[in-house]
Amino acid sequence: MTKKQDEEQSVENIEDENIETTEQETPEDDLQTQLEEAQKSTKDNWDKVLRAQAEMENLRRRNAKDLENAHKFALDGFVKALLEVKDSLTMGLKTARDDNASIESITEGLEMTDKVFLSTLEKFGVETINPAGESFNPEFHEAVTMIPMPDKESNSVLEVIQVGFSLNGRLVRPAMVVVVQ
Repeated sequence: MTKKQDEEQSVENIEDENIETTEQETPEDDLQTQLEEAQKSTKDNWDKVLRAQAEMENLRRRNAKDLENAHKFALDGFVKALLEVKDSLTMGLKTARDDNASIESITEGLEMTDKVFLSTLEKFGVETINPAGESFNPEFHEAVTMIPMPDKESNSVLEVIQVGFSLNGRLVRPAMVVVVQ
């Protein structure tokens, strides 16, 4: 035989031995191997479950903390904006106490403060409801009294006693009005 044939023969012998060894394994050995693999797989899956539970618990805690902070500091921007109004009022009071203060300067300061306050409210979605000259709408207006006036259109707003406000389209306070009967 040649060297090449010898190598082929030895490879065939090794393969035959492997086949015989595999065939010689008992069913008990095969079951033992399957059991070990199943136990390993179970352990791996259990680890995955524990990690997933820990991750969910961490996520729940983080969300609870974020929600708590959102509730605590939800009005932070609104409060900072209202402080501008407070500063304007303080300056107005200081001006009013001045010996040289006139009614006109005090009135002008109050009007400026009112503008700052209304612009602050508008910044946060609060709209003014001032229905002067409009038709009466019971969803947004509250009639304080009705006055008969033949020369005016019936069911229209004659006078606004107190303006109303809505927040992002939802009524906060209706406008108090006098309505033509």
